[in-house]
Amino acid sequence: MPLIDTHCHLDFPAFDADRAEVSRRARDRGVLNMVIPGVTAANWSGVLDICQQDSHQQDSCLKANGKLFPALGLHPLFVADHQPADIDRLRERLRQDRPIAIGEIGLDFAHPDKDPDAQRWYLAQQLALARAFKLPVLLHVRKAHDEVIQCLREADVPGGIAHAFNGSLQQAHAYIALGFKLGFGGMLTFERSRKLRHLARALPLEALVLETDAPDMTVASHQGQRNSPEYLPEVLAALAEVRGAEPDALASATTANARSVLGLTETDALKAHRN
Repeated sequence: MPLIDTHCHLDFPAFDADRAEVSRRARDRGVLNMVIPGVTAANWSGVLDICQQDSHQQDSCLKANGKLFPALGLHPLFVADHQPADIDRLRERLRQDRPIAIGEIGLDFAHPDKDPDAQRWYLAQQLALARAFKLPVLLHVRKAHDEVIQCLREADVPGGIAHAFNGSLQQAHAYIALGFKLGFGGMLTFERSRKLRHLARALPLEALVLETDAPDMTVASHQGQRNSPEYLPEVLAALAEVRGAEPDALASATTANARSVLGLTETDALKAHRN
């Protein structure tokens, strides 16, 4: 069963020297699809270009090797770089480029220097776009889960993924009730991540998806190094360990979960992104 990396910043400069090789190695390990989230208006074109270039490369092959899918959003940690006009730019991009989701968006109150009111404004505007365009959202949330959950209840968006989920079991079930899946990545591979491993064991399987957040939040075997989508099978192995389940069954379930929340069919996952 092919895997889907639901959150991978393959467009970041950390991959400039070997992006194509990283993508090839990931696919050789069964990671056929990756979702590439945008974080500022300035990097949307790069995200779209990488996904489009990858599609052309795959089309030139004799076999379908899977695809990259773009998401576009305004990340809360880059709030100082955003401009109100970026919301209009995002609206036009959604019409023109048809990304798979709006993201990476959310609230991050772990950094007191990031204007919380500005973060709230950009989140509200992007949730309104998600509702209007009927797109799922990719959430970045730190020290703000209850507030984000309330925003989602009011916004009535068509679900999405709470990326790198680190909240409580109660908060997890609140997201699930709103149609969200919960992303688990490299931190799950660390034995010291007791809270996270408990969540991965306790939550219903139908709520879980896999991610790397590459180049950040790497797996235990590559601690201190660049993370990569090729390491996603190690996240799968950690999930199998904590749940006492067969990796193949978990691969099948998490891939189906990702396809469901992102609106992908199996055929879509092997087709190029088209403008």
